Amino acid sequence: MKIATLASVGLLAVAASLGLAANAPSAPVAEAAPAPVPAKAPIKIGVSIPAADHGWTAGVVWWAKECAKLHPDIEWTIATAETPEKQISDIEALMAKKVDGLVILATESAPITPIAEEAHNRGILIVNVDRGFLKPVADIFIEGDNKAFGRKSAEFMVEKLGGKGKAKGDLIVLEGIPCTVNTDRVNAAMEVFKAEPGIKIVGQAAANWNRQKALEVTETLLTKNPKVTAIWASDDDMALGAEQALAEKGIEGVWILGGAGMKDIVKRVMNKDPMYPGNITYPPSMIATGMEMAATVLVGGKKEEKLKYMPQHLMIDVDLITPENAKRYYFPDSVY
Repeated sequence: MKIATLASVGLLAVAASLGLAANAPSAPVAEAAPAPVPAKAPIKIGVSIPAADHGWTAGVVWWAKECAKLHPDIEWTIATAETPEKQISDIEALMAKKVDGLVILATESAPITPIAEEAHNRGILIVNVDRGFLKPVADIFIEGDNKAFGRKSAEFMVEKLGGKGKAKGDLIVLEGIPCTVNTDRVNAAMEVFKAEPGIKIVGQAAANWNRQKALEVTETLLTKNPKVTAIWASDDDMALGAEQALAEKGIEGVWILGGAGMKDIVKRVMNKDPMYPGNITYPPSMIATGMEMAATVLVGGKKEEKLKYMPQHLMIDVDLITPENAKRYYFPDSVY
């Protein structure tokens, strides 16, 4: 009995070793736990824009923040800068955070171009809004049609001053910050004005799209040439500064053409205020367009493939605002 038992055990062992004991109960085998799936890192996009130092840039900041709320899955960093030096520092900090993309509205074109180029060379998506770089370093460039802005505004003034070939008047020209936007607007307007022998530019200076600066600059220009007919301000904040200068000098009968569609100015156009016979659109919401395009390219991967189908240059048209159509452009609840 003892021998039989031992033999049986031996046969079972041999059978097991040969894989023949298929019906024999097997010892439970512990299953390996699945490897943890690493959390997907969020897309990081930096937005570098000028500080809200006047109405239009205040609108830009507001639209940027509103757009960021629509994409909570993206890690947005919105940085505002008062100077080119501060903006360069902001962009360097954003690159250190390893952002996937940058949406940049430059304080000034020239000083921001090199740092934008460096970011581009690092493989960071660059969406340039409004004030263009001096080199083609952006993957996508969104701007308003500033040449049309200058041309349409100047043509409107010529018509109001007597019409093409008959226009007469002494004008003051206020310029903005040194950048592609200002260059395109001023050059296009001056081309129209110079074609009219009866129009004389009696004063021209930069007021940096700033109301206080425009007040000071206009006061100086009016001291030299108090008998002006109209002021081409090219921006609504500068228009308000010029208006204040006229009031402080006690000069009446001068009208102003600003631009960008500030709601307060559009309301005055709509009400047929003789000081503001017209205006030109230029929406600060274009920053949100740039952010949306950056999100579209970066979310979900395939950046290079998507860029093949995205417009590299998107130009937003501008419209002339007159008392007849001003209601269409008046948004009383707007931040700007």
